Amino acid sequence: MPDISPRRKGSDHGSYTIGWLSATQTEYVAARFFLDEKFEEPECLSANDSNNYTLGRIKNHNVVVAVLPDGEYGISAATAVLKDMVHSFPNIRCCLMVGTGGGAPSQKHDIRLGDVAVSAPRDGYGGVLQYDFGKTIQDQPFVQRGFLCPPPFFLRTAMTGLGTKYEGSGNEFEETINNILRQNARLRETYRRPNPNTDKLYKSNVVHPPEDGRNCVAACGDEPSKLIARLEREEYEDNPAVHYGLIASANRLMMDATIRDRLAAKHGVICFEMEAAGLMNIFPCLIIRGIYNYSDSHKNDEWRGVEAERRVAEIPGILSSIEGNMNDIRASFQHVSDHVGHLKTKLYSTDTSRWLLPPASPTPSPKVVQQLPDDSNDWSLGLERSKS
Repeated sequence: MPDISPRRKGSDHGSYTIGWLSATQTEYVAARFFLDEKFEEPECLSANDSNNYTLGRIKNHNVVVAVLPDGEYGISAATAVLKDMVHSFPNIRCCLMVGTGGGAPSQKHDIRLGDVAVSAPRDGYGGVLQYDFGKTIQDQPFVQRGFLCPPPFFLRTAMTGLGTKYEGSGNEFEETINNILRQNARLRETYRRPNPNTDKLYKSNVVHPPEDGRNCVAACGDEPSKLIARLEREEYEDNPAVHYGLIASANRLMMDATIRDRLAAKHGVICFEMEAAGLMNIFPCLIIRGIYNYSDSHKNDEWRGVEAERRVAEIPGILSSIEGNMNDIRASFQHVSDHVGHLKTKLYSTDTSRWLLPPASPTPSPKVVQQLPDDSNDWSLGLERSKS
């Protein structure tokens, strides 16, 4: 008998239009707190889908959030998670890859720890540059090859609108994050803003000793001759700031300030990370990275938690900006869902009627009726004897 019992809220996999990939558990935790509403875990998934999902709603969008396997990073891990996600949730229209990254500050881009980098097409590139993919010829410099697709058109227009809004009235990230931290004491230690004095940009020739586990001030010093001087941001400036531009991706962690500066000067790179290159050509994606180091030998792990909150704080604004582009998907899904529900109800009614009514007696053929004795009860057969 078909099941026509009411479905759990959010249980229809076809109702999800936004995918969200978190690179680490820290970011996965932050993502869950930015959902306007959380749904129950999915009842069933596609065959061989081993992802861990959180289902919920932001604004009017149903969102499915997944995280990379513990301890796994890089292109292949992100690609595997995304492929399984779109098999289990077939109506996902775009994916947001949210994680940390290393900044590439330059004269053009005043990037600080705590800022957010968003992929955007620049100078003939689609928003992501796979800087380790190309060819090496003897006695010649490395030649980068290949092209990665840009984010979909509706996401790019949404980012333009959102950037315009931020330019005029600011992004309000800090206020949003502080409200969440006030309500969740368990998150405060990991996700609170570090002391701004820990944000130090060392000159490219200052290298942290490889085996020295001390913090950068103790190991490298903080003399002005070793640091790049930067003015404090004015009160009217966004802090954190959102930067739009080219994100460099590879299967290795960038910790070389010289290569960082070269790619920033040559291509205008604003950020380095390790997953985006595997996603852009298989599914429409937007890459959002929080800056927690400067892609050099100096680590700043104390900024990782606050970065998780800040880059996640960008998501509701993006989803508000693409609201109109998802209406057709939701309308189509609702039409199909209503039609399926109608068919199930009709099938249930038919099956119930068949179950309640007694089985019909078989009707004898005319030839059998002709062979019956004359005094047989024709009325019990439901047929008239034919006249010869």
